[in-house]
Amino acid sequence: MERKPKITVVGSINMDLVTITTQMPQMGETLLGKQFQMNPGGKGANQAVAAARLGADVRLIGCVGNDLFGQDILQHLRNEGIDVSDVEPVTDRTATATITVYNADNSIIVVPAANHHVTASFVESKREVIADSDVLLVQLEILLEGVQKAVEIAKENGVTVILNPAPIQELPAELIRQVDYLTPNEHEQMVLMQQLGEDIREKLIVTKGSQGLSFWQEGRELNVPAYKIDVVDTTGAGDSFNGGLAVALSQGMSLKAACDYGNAVAALSTTKLGAQTGMPTAEEVAQFIQGGRNQ
Repeated sequence: MERKPKITVVGSINMDLVTITTQMPQMGETLLGKQFQMNPGGKGANQAVAAARLGADVRLIGCVGNDLFGQDILQHLRNEGIDVSDVEPVTDRTATATITVYNADNSIIVVPAANHHVTASFVESKREVIADSDVLLVQLEILLEGVQKAVEIAKENGVTVILNPAPIQELPAELIRQVDYLTPNEHEQMVLMQQLGEDIREKLIVTKGSQGLSFWQEGRELNVPAYKIDVVDTTGAGDSFNGGLAVALSQGMSLKAACDYGNAVAALSTTKLGAQTGMPTAEEVAQFIQGGRNQ
């Protein structure tokens, strides 16, 4: 039996509170919404679900509140086949993301709560899990000290590191030096380049939505086009890409092929409402790629 890729995700775990509207409210304005949903989310949990559905052996490291949201999310993650042995309940509340979806795009407000309990010492206690991984996936919805510790442990143990630098913030040069791949969107790329200069270019995989993505290899910028899809909700598309990229790289694909695979995963994820709802299986991605792209 083929060995499953071992992917560890250190990151945020939220309950997403999603409101669909036909008009975006102005400051001080009250509108009637069209639809409401509660969905498990958080960039860490989203990326874990994306990788698990693609057939990886996924372990998630993080914190939830000792509340109903936390209990519901943990059961949901177990149902997705994710090992949540290293997700610990804390006395704080589970993090929430309030998402407004309008015209197939979204705006989001995150309240970190339990996610800010993922400290350096907490991550250090999970050293063996990270060291035993093929790929480590991290984002910036937890404390930066937790991200730094996870990357440090991975680097010491030869684990490939993907950092999704969102939400963007100032990052230490030492952290970036230890990362193998950075996956910003175009705005995040601009901020990173202003902070850290051209030296980071070879680590960048820049996602551009319907325009696909670009990355640098041996001094040349390469472009990977997006797939054509009828978009319902873009929430979680970036997380789906990162999950797909991690799985593809852990399976030994070239960087270009892994980026193309991630693009396909991201495209399929936008076909349903909610960050995790539309995340595809490996079989669905294979069929979709066979169907071709928009060129």
